Amino acid sequence: MTIEILAIGGAHIDRRGRLFGDTKPGASNPGQWFEEAGGGVFNAACNLSRLGRAVRLIAPRGGDAAGQTVADAAERAGLDDQPVMFLDRATPSYTAILERDGNLVIALADMALYDAFTARRLKARSLRDSLAAAKHVLADANLPAETLAALAASCQASGCALSAIAISPAKVVKLSRALSNLTHLFMNGAEAEAIAGTRPDHAEDWPALLRAKGLQGGTVTSGSGPTIAFGPEGVALIEPVALDTIADVTGAGDAFAAGFLHARLKGADLGEALRHGTASAAITLASPHATDENLSEERLARQLALVPPARFLS
Repeated sequence: MTIEILAIGGAHIDRRGRLFGDTKPGASNPGQWFEEAGGGVFNAACNLSRLGRAVRLIAPRGGDAAGQTVADAAERAGLDDQPVMFLDRATPSYTAILERDGNLVIALADMALYDAFTARRLKARSLRDSLAAAKHVLADANLPAETLAALAASCQASGCALSAIAISPAKVVKLSRALSNLTHLFMNGAEAEAIAGTRPDHAEDWPALLRAKGLQGGTVTSGSGPTIAFGPEGVALIEPVALDTIADVTGAGDAFAAGFLHARLKGADLGEALRHGTASAAITLASPHATDENLSEERLARQLALVPPARFLS
């Protein structure tokens, strides 16, 4: 198959508990439990596939029931699923407790298996063939730092664009050695601060701070606040329209990355890609799932009509 996007990184089980009332620390809180396949790269890959992109997924996976759950979800989303199997290990998991408004209270990430995806695994024939066939590679910071650095070097050598999802402030620093080889890094404010070492008073100042660390392109989201994007063609900013309701914040950043990359692959400029990312994130925020199974080009187009134009700052 033609590989428009090779997605390498996190594909695991997401468990989310939603509280029914106000959060009471140190006490039993009534709520509801929910489980689905997830992970930064997995979520973005599913969204890209539903937007019509040919996506191959490569991710570590255990030989357990959770691994089969991920495989089934990948098949339903239309992904070309090519897992790296560890039959005697458990599939990684992410367990979160959410307030009733969808915001995160606390989460536990059991991700030890990702450390087994070492840089030498990139030398496997199947993975080398996938890298050679891909038009664009999307990774996430669930992978070890040495693997991300080796992947970035491989993409640079072959001339293949490489984007990455930051995942969390603790994990994004694993991309430090790969920053100069990234085409684009998707971050929120806390993740950008972990890279830059400081947080500016104004969103417009993020590009200078991140470029000083070697990053050539990226976006920094701030929830309902402004999103800034920068790249070789300049800097663009968008003010998202307030949403009436937010069902769940899980996966919104991954959806943003998918919408942004989808637009870029269509030849869109930075501002239009920013609008696509914002629209895709809004669709996911309205869904109780980390990805919306009804996402399509048509639905994205309808949501785009509600997104204001991006403003170019330079």
